[in-house]
Amino acid sequence: MPEILVVSDSPAVRHEVRSGLEGPQTTVREAARGADVRAAVNERRPDVVVLDLQIGAMGGVAACLDLRLEEGAGRMPRVSVLLLLDRRPDVFLARRSGADGWLVKPIDPLRLTRAVVALIAGGTFEDDAFQPPTVPATGIATAPVG
Repeated sequence: MPEILVVSDSPAVRHEVRSGLEGPQTTVREAARGADVRAAVNERRPDVVVLDLQIGAMGGVAACLDLRLEEGAGRMPRVSVLLLLDRRPDVFLARRSGADGWLVKPIDPLRLTRAVVALIAGGTFEDDAFQPPTVPATGIATAPVG
C-alpha cells in the first residue's frame, strides 16, 4: 500500500492533494511545515513526498534540498519528491532542488495521480502544463544587407 506525505501550510492544498490521491489502496499523511519533513520521513518512510513550493519559513525547495543532502550524507534513504509549483518559471527551482517531478498549479487530480504513479514506479514526472509552444527557427526570412 503506497504512502504519500503531503506538506503544505495551506489546508486547502493539503485537502486537494489528499482528495486526489487517498483511497483504499493509498495512505496519505500530512504535515504543515517544511521543517517537519525530515522527521516525518525518518519516522515512517513514504513512497512519495509531495511538497508545496510556497511553505512559510522552509519552502518546498529547501525541504527537498534538505532531503537530498541527508540522503547524500548517508543519513537517510532516498525518497521520491514531487514539487507543486506556482508558475511555469519555477521549473528551474524544481530541477535545481533535485526533485523527481513537479506539477504546475492548479492541481488536476489526473495529472497528480499520473505523477505519483510515475514516482512510485521509480521514474520521474515533468509537467508540461503551461509550457510555451516551441517555434521552429527554419523558414525565417532575412532582408538582404547592402
